[in-house]
Amino acid sequence: MNTVLESVNNSWLPRDSSQIFHLVLLLSFTYVILKVIKVFWRRQQDINALRCFPLPPTHWLYGHVHKMSPEEEFLTTAAWAEKYPQCHQLWFGQFLYALYINHPEYAKVVFSKNDPKVLLVYGFLIPWIGKGLLILNGPKWQQHRKLLTPGFHYDILKPYINVMVESVKQMLDILEKQVSKDSTASVEIFKHVSLMTLDTIMKCAFSNKSNCQTERDNAYIKAVYDLTYLFDQRLKSPLLHNDFTFQFSSQGRRFYNACKIAHHHTDNVIRERKESLKNEKELEKILKKRRLDFLDILICAKDENGNSLSDEDLRAEVDTFMFEGHDTTASGISWLFYCMAQNPEHQQRCREEITELLGKEGHIQWDDLGKMPYVTMCVKESLRLYPPVYQIGRELNVPVTFPDGRTIPKGIFVILGINTLHRNPEVWENPEVFDPLRFSPENSSRRHPFAYLPFAAGPRNCIGQQFAMNELKIALALTLLRFELLPDNSQPPIPIPQTVTRSKNGIHLKLKSIH
Repeated sequence: MNTVLESVNNSWLPRDSSQIFHLVLLLSFTYVILKVIKVFWRRQQDINALRCFPLPPTHWLYGHVHKMSPEEEFLTTAAWAEKYPQCHQLWFGQFLYALYINHPEYAKVVFSKNDPKVLLVYGFLIPWIGKGLLILNGPKWQQHRKLLTPGFHYDILKPYINVMVESVKQMLDILEKQVSKDSTASVEIFKHVSLMTLDTIMKCAFSNKSNCQTERDNAYIKAVYDLTYLFDQRLKSPLLHNDFTFQFSSQGRRFYNACKIAHHHTDNVIRERKESLKNEKELEKILKKRRLDFLDILICAKDENGNSLSDEDLRAEVDTFMFEGHDTTASGISWLFYCMAQNPEHQQRCREEITELLGKEGHIQWDDLGKMPYVTMCVKESLRLYPPVYQIGRELNVPVTFPDGRTIPKGIFVILGINTLHRNPEVWENPEVFDPLRFSPENSSRRHPFAYLPFAAGPRNCIGQQFAMNELKIALALTLLRFELLPDNSQPPIPIPQTVTRSKNGIHLKLKSIH
């Protein structure tokens, strides 16, 4: 018995709280040291793997971040793309790095595969849009993509044309009143277009008559605006990347409060819609009587096993649709208007094509959208020069080897610079010139399939690209029938990256009423 007690007393286990504390501290410190060693070891491995790719001059602490302020980023990446037309390294500090691609051959290798999005960036959106199609990876992404694809079939998109026409005409009525007061004044067009695309997306997502173009104090609309702005602010502020730090910052409190408002709105709409569609016979009657919206399609969607989306998944996909389909389209339309104002000969040719097709009243039908070849070429050329989504990130699932034999390992981040790809002089002749004929059938057939990627490429390309193209064409057609777009040379736009391609000082145009 004494031997047993003596054995216990001599045990290595601590006998008081201070010893336990010191043991926990020692184990924690050991764990941290091992994690740091692992990070440094992985960093050194990646440095060796990236050594064969060019590296623009870096700061010893910031890497390239000090060259990537909103005012400088497009100029900096353009200068590097000119010097390194294939690709180059890009460092955000000393521990976050990527391979930045500027060439279609390199884009093809990476973006023809199904690698996941870079969660380090896209993860900032999860508190708002949840894990929808933009964020998901693997089998669940495949399931959601399969369920959502029918929602973008042309039979579903057809009725949306009337919704888009209604929203665009309301925007033009507002602009006409503004112009009639002072025909010489310029208009900051982005804010008007942004409200119009938000109005459209709310009607198409859940048949919500938002009146956001005239009544701008709607709590949900304010929340959506706050969320897109605050996401971009967090992305550009390394100190706010940590979830704990962000949560207790003023921006974080605003962000999470806006999330609550947006989720409350979406949850209510889903609950009410599910109630109205509860009875199967009633469901058939309702769906025959009215236009299907995005929420109807999501609620009715079932996989091959008869499984439907959960309420959490429904909310994630609706909120994702709102995020992806609002600011991106607003950016595309606003820069398209700017390109038209800068190129009056192309504007006039578009107007003639639209007038001949639609008459002066401009009654647009679905079939008309495929009969605007010159308008379509101008839209594509505008998206080339000013792509709304200016870069896309992927995290490699497996190592990849490029056509020149260089290889990068699994786990490396790859960023496709869409704006630099679209202006690469090795791919495009006179890339800074607005030339819609680049997209004539003859020229398009000769172009590298990965040279033009405004909607990304491969399995994870933009599911809503046809929706966006329809809205761009309708907005341009109806606007050119009502106004002549003129540049305001006293306030040229300054393109900056801010979630989408925006202008630091807005996009100012003069509008001359045609009638």
